[in-house]
Amino acid sequence: MNRLAAAAVLLALPCAAPAQNAAQRYNDYPTAARADYVFACMATNGNSRQVLEKCSCSIDEIASILPYEKYLQAETVLAMRRVGGERMAVFNSAVAAQNFVTDLRRAQAEAELVCF
Repeated sequence: MNRLAAAAVLLALPCAAPAQNAAQRYNDYPTAARADYVFACMATNGNSRQVLEKCSCSIDEIASILPYEKYLQAETVLAMRRVGGERMAVFNSAVAAQNFVTDLRRAQAEAELVCF
């Protein structure tokens, strides 16, 4: 019976790892980043309890789709585009920069469908 129990535990381990990785990725957003997103979302959509719930849902959905590192890269590209100027032109034309923004926009669209 001990061997059977040990085998069952060993078989379950590979299944637990992907679930743990997904949970880690979902939770890799710092609280401050989530709060910033929710505050900006609420400022855009109104400051009600219902909007708070929708905006919180939205950042949770984005976090489940896009790792924080990619979210941060996309936010950086968007911030640099707002600065403008000759030195910032690379953020408008670089394919990699556009890919970051495209991935964020897709995650935001998915979040809007789910949450709003």
